[in-house]
Amino acid sequence: MTQYPKTSALMARGAEFLGTEHAVLCGAMSWVSERNLVAAISNAGGFGVIACGAMTPALLDKEIAGTKALTAKPFGVNLITMHPALFDLIEVCARHKVGHVVLAGGIPPKGSVEAIKAFGAKVIVFAPTIALAKKLFRSGADALVIEGSEAGGHIGPVSTSVLAQEFLPALAAEHIVFVAGGIGRGEAIAGYLEMGASGVQLGTRFACASESIAHPAFKQAFFRANARDAVASVQVDPRLPVIPVRALKNKGSEEFTAKQVAVAKMLDEGTVDMAAAQLEIEHFWAGALRRAVIDGDVERGSVMAGQSVGMVTSEEPVAEIMAQLLAESEAALERR
Repeated sequence: MTQYPKTSALMARGAEFLGTEHAVLCGAMSWVSERNLVAAISNAGGFGVIACGAMTPALLDKEIAGTKALTAKPFGVNLITMHPALFDLIEVCARHKVGHVVLAGGIPPKGSVEAIKAFGAKVIVFAPTIALAKKLFRSGADALVIEGSEAGGHIGPVSTSVLAQEFLPALAAEHIVFVAGGIGRGEAIAGYLEMGASGVQLGTRFACASESIAHPAFKQAFFRANARDAVASVQVDPRLPVIPVRALKNKGSEEFTAKQVAVAKMLDEGTVDMAAAQLEIEHFWAGALRRAVIDGDVERGSVMAGQSVGMVTSEEPVAEIMAQLLAESEAALERR
């Protein structure tokens, strides 16, 4: 008998798909979502996801092996679609028999979904429009994450509440759809489950867990922040389509604006093409995020955080965070 009967009933389809007790994914956060946090999420009954980010195939190989040493529960791997070694990374996942691969950062390139499904893994995708979501499902995607602009890291322009109202009535009856962005309490989880979501994804809420390797200064920045401190980056050149990133405002935010100007100048001079320009931007974020998460430079590094950051006030074990979220969801559903 489950401790959270109403929540578990609404999450049943998502939990079965993930092979977990609870249909709660931890969003892939570069440098944060590594073996320790991923394993802790999975061991607590949720679904941890390794953030491959800019890792080489060799590094991903070690990270998957390291995670397997810490948990026997299911976990996934998040791959960035524009990674130049994407198919090599997929091969690493195949060797480890990873059960679920999340493709993020753009439309999956030709053959990538097929390559993942060829070794029996499930494919989870993101889509900003219903039309694209339907196309991805037709192309073999097994599940979808809709992520609103309240989220941390790379974001789209539409809020979670609006996306949920658009996507869930159109897709949730036939497909597995997870809702993400701005979720910090269980009451919100209950609401999205009632709307038809198969489960939810949270990142910011877990970023400062006891098991997170993030630097103490990074965690303290979260504890001090409120929702208004988590701001989206600004695009300075319309020819350089940079996906906005939500992070705590600091000197690093200003440096990113300067970086965009520099990359736009390189485009003008013809020293890089558009794909290389986008990669320059991605490498900037990878470096800036590492400075914040690993080195604790919260002034010049990128302190990526969602607007739910104001609900992160102390360091807690993952199991306690999970239990709190589920208890809040269950209490909300009991009051209905």
